Amino acid sequence: MLEINGLVKSYGKFTAVNNLSFKIEKGAVFGFVGPNGAGKTTTMKIMAGLLGATSGSILIDGLDVVKDKKLLKEKMGYMPDFFGVYDNLKVSEYMDFYAGTYYIPYSKRPALIDGLLELVDLTEKKDFYVDSLSRGMKQRLCLARSLIHDPEILLLDEPASGLDPRARVELKEILKNLGSMGKTIIISSHILPELAEMCTEIGIIDKGVMKAQGTVQQIMRMLSKKRRIEIKPFENMAGLVGILKELPDICAITENNDTVEIDFEGDDARLAAILKELVTGGIPILSFREREGNLEEIFMEITGGGQNDAKSDIKA
Repeated sequence: MLEINGLVKSYGKFTAVNNLSFKIEKGAVFGFVGPNGAGKTTTMKIMAGLLGATSGSILIDGLDVVKDKKLLKEKMGYMPDFFGVYDNLKVSEYMDFYAGTYYIPYSKRPALIDGLLELVDLTEKKDFYVDSLSRGMKQRLCLARSLIHDPEILLLDEPASGLDPRARVELKEILKNLGSMGKTIIISSHILPELAEMCTEIGIIDKGVMKAQGTVQQIMRMLSKKRRIEIKPFENMAGLVGILKELPDICAITENNDTVEIDFEGDDARLAAILKELVTGGIPILSFREREGNLEEIFMEITGGGQNDAKSDIKA
């Protein structure tokens, strides 16, 4: 488990990270959301051992890695938002260079490099020069580089930045594979709907402070007691609406083409009772589901429209 306690990073009078504390369970895919200047990159650099914290601790399985830089670098794999590649190297040479920085024996490097290039779907580019790769391929190569020492935790700062839709889908599939391998992954991004799809949990940071943490639905419920339920009947839309109007805990009913959406205040037991009432009332139901929360709306509400601040030149 990764645990951040009271993390502070100050630059003179400016505090980039302000008493930040959160926990991430082993094997989680954690989305770190916030506008530029919110403290995401600063936090990640501290976690990667590239910046010193003004105060606070970072614990991995109870061990304070801030006090042990060697252990920190063994446990963490870091992919920055602006990465450097060496254009005059071939892909295999690039990977071999980084294997050397982690003192991986020569005898183990070929199999390790081949396995990582296969993971990120770059096997066919092994003998290509790095400068011949597309941006998406370079992004995947840097991800492979961050895995060269088999870290437990991956820190990916804006990994989908500048990628076309196809490259984003490919990256998402790779991250799913890494999650299935038991890696703990922390992703920062402004591509908020995609984080909702790929992350088991999100944390929303603003002005160096963690504003909310949990699943999208948990955060939605923190902000509002209302839950949005979508109901699709096979037939008898009028009968469905008639029954819903008589039930308690329903704040609003919205009719669409073939579905009805209700704003509902109540727990899961009451929700199950509503479904039972509809079936008992003779309404054939094709689907009855709680709609996923909109991460973009959550972000704007929690940060007070903080995306407007994203134009700031300060990259915190």
